[in-house]
Amino acid sequence: MTSHFPWLTILVVLPIFIGSSIFFLPHRGNKTFRWYTICICLLELLLTTYVFCYHFQLDDPLIQLEEDFKWIDIFDFHWRLGIDGLSVGPILLTGFITTLATLAAWPVTRNSRLFYFLMLAMYSGQIGSFSSRDLLLFFMMWELELIPVYLLLSMWGGKKRLYSATKFILYTAGGSIFLLIAVLGMGLYGPNEPTLNFEKLANQSYPVALEIILYFGFLIAYAVKSPIIPLHTWLPDTHGEAHYSTCMLLAGILLKMGAYGLIRINMELLPHAHSIFSPWLVIVGTIQIIYAASTSLGQRNLKKRIAYSSVSHMGFTIIGIGSITGMGLNGAILQILSHGFIGAALFFLAGTSCDRIRLVYLDKMGGVSIPMPKLFTMFSSFSMASLALPGMSGFVAELLVFFGIITSQKYLLMPKILITFVMAIGMILTPIYLLSMLRQMFYGYKLFNVPNSHFADSGPRELFVSICIFLPVIGIGIYPDFVLSLSIDRVQAILFNYFHR
Repeated sequence: MTSHFPWLTILVVLPIFIGSSIFFLPHRGNKTFRWYTICICLLELLLTTYVFCYHFQLDDPLIQLEEDFKWIDIFDFHWRLGIDGLSVGPILLTGFITTLATLAAWPVTRNSRLFYFLMLAMYSGQIGSFSSRDLLLFFMMWELELIPVYLLLSMWGGKKRLYSATKFILYTAGGSIFLLIAVLGMGLYGPNEPTLNFEKLANQSYPVALEIILYFGFLIAYAVKSPIIPLHTWLPDTHGEAHYSTCMLLAGILLKMGAYGLIRINMELLPHAHSIFSPWLVIVGTIQIIYAASTSLGQRNLKKRIAYSSVSHMGFTIIGIGSITGMGLNGAILQILSHGFIGAALFFLAGTSCDRIRLVYLDKMGGVSIPMPKLFTMFSSFSMASLALPGMSGFVAELLVFFGIITSQKYLLMPKILITFVMAIGMILTPIYLLSMLRQMFYGYKLFNVPNSHFADSGPRELFVSICIFLPVIGIGIYPDFVLSLSIDRVQAILFNYFHR
């Protein structure tokens, strides 16, 4: 369905375009920039919601709102955008989390024009990645993320910010080299003229060896971004040093781009290689759940502990994608959205509490629940959501991934029992590290006995951000069809094409 009005182009271009005029605003204190940025984010979020409510048909598994403008004539490069049930969820998540992250960045006063502009530039890149229908455009939007994150890290991070920013750029730029080689290899191969159009590439067939090489190239790029072990080591350092509003964007949206690319490109365009690699994806995902959960238990730094829990939760997404069943894939997509909310909220609360008590190490904290009951309540609620308590979004997602791997036709009975057993151990380890984190932080009397200590509890801004994130977590947990109805038809179409080829 081709739309005559370029809705998606407006959604992609609006944040960075209007955001760049922040440099021309008169300097009347940071308040002007904050309100300006929040207004842009809200406008974008309302526009997105309007477009999806009135111009998007839920029961149509095809690509909708397509736009196709010729951009560079020489090598047939188009500005091609379009969305389906797979990209609607991540795009709405991006709008929601970015708006709340700008609200969370309220305390940033140093060089705030640039800070807010970089957040808006990330916003454009993320929406562009989720809606592009052209490989090279996808690559360009993927790259648009890197520079803002690098600058946000190296200018507004903690003590070791330069180390973690350099590590981040080395890992992600290294992954992007593989992505670019795979994109060019895929576009240039073929009997006819080179094409980068997703629709044409979906019907293209490759020699098995070439398909495996292309798949591997894409996989490395996504393994850095998602992250998949052993390419995950940039994540704890980055989260440990970044400002918490940047952490919200990293955990909430950036990690989800890798999983999205894995479904969108590797599964849809390279099905033969995906069937070869999927058992390995499941094995790596299972190892990742156990490894990250047990490593998280040994972390003294609060932010790093939450970062490792993110790595552990992304293991479920990878298993869901590797299971090649409708349930597993829907579970993976639900886990992407669920963890986007929960991860962002945990980093936000960890950041605000570290700002208040001026400590990051868990063994120095204790007794925080007495002076800060509101913070304690919210932190406990999101920790419960993170350990997949029934009635919250994480539970439904992990349950669907479980069912997906059990009902998968691809694997024999014994491997399925083994994988399910190991995943269950991972689900037992998750409460252990989350509850021990709560115990070390909030219980006891350590900080309560410090003389002259006065800690202010969460203010209205923090409560507002937390409640806004908590509502969808509960909503999805109680009524998951709310989200599954977006992706269920598209997932069936993907699987039909997959088995058909």
